[in-house]
Amino acid sequence: MTSRNRNRMSGTIAMLLLGLGALLVGNGLLGTLLGIRARLEGFTNTSIGALMAAYFLGYVLGTFLVPILIRRVGHIRTFAALAAMGSISVLCYGLVVHPVAWAVLRVVTGIAVLGVYMVVESWLNEQTPPSVRGRVFAMYMVVTLVGLAAGQYLILIGDTGALTLFAIASMLFTLGLVPIAATRIHAPQPQTTPPVSLIHLFWRAPLAACGAFIAGIVSGAFWSLGAVFAQRVGLSEEGIALFMSATILGGAFLQWPIGRLSDHYSRRFMLTLVSFSAALVALLALRVMHESLTALIACAFLYGGLMFSVYSLSVALMNDRLTTRWEVLDATRGLLLIFGIGSIAGPAIGGPLMDWFGPGTIPAYSAVTLGLLGLLGLVRLVWAKPIPLIAQGRFMPMVRTTPVVLEMLSQTDVQPELEDMPLPAEEA
Repeated sequence: MTSRNRNRMSGTIAMLLLGLGALLVGNGLLGTLLGIRARLEGFTNTSIGALMAAYFLGYVLGTFLVPILIRRVGHIRTFAALAAMGSISVLCYGLVVHPVAWAVLRVVTGIAVLGVYMVVESWLNEQTPPSVRGRVFAMYMVVTLVGLAAGQYLILIGDTGALTLFAIASMLFTLGLVPIAATRIHAPQPQTTPPVSLIHLFWRAPLAACGAFIAGIVSGAFWSLGAVFAQRVGLSEEGIALFMSATILGGAFLQWPIGRLSDHYSRRFMLTLVSFSAALVALLALRVMHESLTALIACAFLYGGLMFSVYSLSVALMNDRLTTRWEVLDATRGLLLIFGIGSIAGPAIGGPLMDWFGPGTIPAYSAVTLGLLGLLGLVRLVWAKPIPLIAQGRFMPMVRTTPVVLEMLSQTDVQPELEDMPLPAEEA
């Protein structure tokens, strides 16, 4: 590859990440804004949980619908249609303020955002040379978390009871399209993906599959009800932004050291330890939530690092049981779907619980679910044969994404000497 082509490719990747970053800032703003605005409008926590769960329903539906649309009309038309639909739906939240309308709009937004992600990730895969896929994947994860964290602070620049912030979020959605539309990108070839058996995943690695499901529950509860929880315990808008961003940045900074430890110790043990630790931090947050903002923010940072690591460790644990690139891709797609189902359940259950028992329900609810995962991990540690450290792959930090970007994972490039290695008789 010539230096000129390499520079052009690097510029294209940078433009793709820049555009997606702007869109993620808008999406981060939107999620927190909806929670605050819903409380101002007098929505019950049950209604808030249901309409927030609708976003993840749209996200899951999009994983089935968007590939069909791409195969029929291509990446470029799909991208343009879904981007426009997403931007319009964001404005509609401020124009039609009603729980049912917002629930429908959340489904539409979920499908649109998933579709935009999927198309951008397809282009990233197309433009990224194999030698730097791992590096680009890491940059993609950083852009994702930093963009979502930055979006939290935009609630401070306008009135949460007016249309202004919805308009800003819509502008960011549209602005994210400009760098992408301005690049010379060849549309990738549409690909078909075989169906994944979720039952097979639970049989092959029950702790990994359950970990993905629990990660979805606690992650969905955080993204959907975190701002509502912060508002209910008396935090100002500045405090809400700080609480949300601290949790997200904890996930950005702590996933890597936790993952590196899991490369040198039993992955099953690390997932169990992280689950129990996150449960304890959630209980500590419950204890200090009315007493000290500093302590609550510190708990949020630690909880974010631990909570976001549960999904990454679950994916790594599942991948340790697999031997070929395509097995890894199919299994990780399945775990992403399990994660999405958990994300729907998280706010749908957490909202009514908050109505019945108050805001402290959210950290208690998270502690209980993570504690159950930890107990399952203890059972597996006792009864299942451990996986040799030499058979473990390399950990990669992950957040909720689409199946397309998984192809950039360096884990999918299985080392030849490990492909024929016999695996333990018992599953993870």
